[in-house]
Amino acid sequence: MPKNFGFTPFFIIFAPMNHNNYLYRLGICLLLAVAFPLSATAGTRQKQKYPGGKYYIWRYTLQDKQGAAYSLAHPGRFLSRASLERRKRQGLPLDSTDLPVSPRYLRQIEKASTEFVRELKQRSLEWTIIGTSRWNNTVLVRANDTTLLQRLATLDCVRQSAHVWTSPDSIPRMVRQKAHDSFNPWDSVPGAHYGCGQEQIEMLLGQRLHNIGMKGQGMTIAILDGGFQNADAIPALQRIDIAGTKDFVYPNSAYFYQETDHGTKVLSAMGANVPQVLVGTAPEARYWLLRCEDQQSEQPVEEDYWAMAAEYADSLGADIISSSLGYNDYDDLPGYYHQHDLDGHTALISRTASMLAQKGIILVNSAGNSGMGPWKKIAFPADAEAILTVGALNIEQKNAPFSGVGPTQDGRVKPDVMALGSPTALISGRGTIVRDMGTSFSTPVVAGLVACLWQALPQKTAVEIMELVRQASSNYQRPDNIFGYGIPNFWRAYMVGKVKVNSE
Repeated sequence: MPKNFGFTPFFIIFAPMNHNNYLYRLGICLLLAVAFPLSATAGTRQKQKYPGGKYYIWRYTLQDKQGAAYSLAHPGRFLSRASLERRKRQGLPLDSTDLPVSPRYLRQIEKASTEFVRELKQRSLEWTIIGTSRWNNTVLVRANDTTLLQRLATLDCVRQSAHVWTSPDSIPRMVRQKAHDSFNPWDSVPGAHYGCGQEQIEMLLGQRLHNIGMKGQGMTIAILDGGFQNADAIPALQRIDIAGTKDFVYPNSAYFYQETDHGTKVLSAMGANVPQVLVGTAPEARYWLLRCEDQQSEQPVEEDYWAMAAEYADSLGADIISSSLGYNDYDDLPGYYHQHDLDGHTALISRTASMLAQKGIILVNSAGNSGMGPWKKIAFPADAEAILTVGALNIEQKNAPFSGVGPTQDGRVKPDVMALGSPTALISGRGTIVRDMGTSFSTPVVAGLVACLWQALPQKTAVEIMELVRQASSNYQRPDNIFGYGIPNFWRAYMVGKVKVNSE
């Protein structure tokens, strides 16, 4: 399974000189811009040995949260004001998952590790706690000795343990990539406000929300991804309100803005605002860029990174998470997951995702690109409960064959909705307009318009907004597990939601 859901189209389309002809406009957008767009660093990285020798990461699920210095009676001590206000606005109660991991148990882990090192008298033995998840009550410990990690698993405070990461033998050597400081003349589509992105927003009637001033202002979107190459340097992205960044992959990247450009493309689908070139679906929203995907290998610890990033998004007061990541197969771990695990709760990442609506957050997640492979179905966490899982369509509004299908193991319809993902107009890490394929890119198109809809209907809860999107979709009366509830009509969702608000 790919680490993220994007494909590389190797084609250029030419058509008669007619500006009203879609193929002509698509050809202009593709010209000199589609060569290897999936990874702007492809072919530029040499391999190097993994620094520091062999390391391992284990996940420890703790027994409970006894000994915590916090209580639900005083949530302001461990949750941000923005997070509390979002929950209060939606009438959502706090529960034990919101409490931090017990510091007493963390001290037990630290003490046991220190004593073990002293006992063996090995100065070369290194260990560190690299993260915790309060929602899952888990701790991640990294060490270069598996005997220590096995001993920690026997502590009374530990209920369950799992080996979730082993350092790879080699990793790519980082080569910095420069970004173009301007677009090419052929990147623009004269007379089309949304430029190359016009089809992807018009398919969902999103432009009508923009026409009444709903462009995401006041909404916070957290993007969970593997990298945001040159998002700080591309002039066209400088207009985006980027509130901040955080890296959850251990060790953190020394070059945050030089990792994969997958997240840059996702960001551009929502936040770009260059009329006649590319205007995204939520150009006035605020964005947090959260890196939680390790491009060096594919291992279960990435579910933990994702969970920590989601909890961080909660603490920031994020309204929406756009995630174009998913997993079902890991390096050297054949059969780690089976299709019967697609129940929204078996995988740690799905269990975490299923909690988000309870916290007042809407997760918009890609369905995955396994439709033509042996897995065929959606990936984790696309199986989570109370989220919007997005599949990919082509320009003819037909299901892209690579788009993952449902249902979930417990019979829920998946995907939820569909959007243009074969291909989607985006800005690459080199600052050029590209057309890329994958549910990775249909997902942010929807996420941005969800922000616009929620801006227009602020009284609604996360669950209510998601249900409005499904109800206003083309296949709502006859949903299936290929097309889901269909193509959402965001203008209809707004009108239906507005009527309901006025009648209450």
